Amino acid sequence: MITYVGLMSFTDKGLQGVKSTTQRAAAAKEVASRFGVNMREILWTMGECDMVCILEAKDEPSLAAFSLAIATQGNVRAKSMRAWTAAEMDQILAKVP
Repeated sequence: MITYVGLMSFTDKGLQGVKSTTQRAAAAKEVASRFGVNMREILWTMGECDMVCILEAKDEPSLAAFSLAIATQGNVRAKSMRAWTAAEMDQILAKVP
């Protein structure tokens, strides 16, 4: 599985329905599984982003398809970043001369 960090911000629509954000997140978690994506952790934050997620996907197209499916609902805007575990980083570093 490939690990990603998702950074999300509420849209105006998402803010109007903010009281249902935890229910929408639970529903998104179920949708994610249909795309081969596991929303391992969902955290609500203060500052530049409103939510941060740790996601695992079987491949990049799966994450892209899931992200687009969530975006069409119009509640959040999302960015994703590839992330590596310490073990994966050790493998990468082993290739550095």
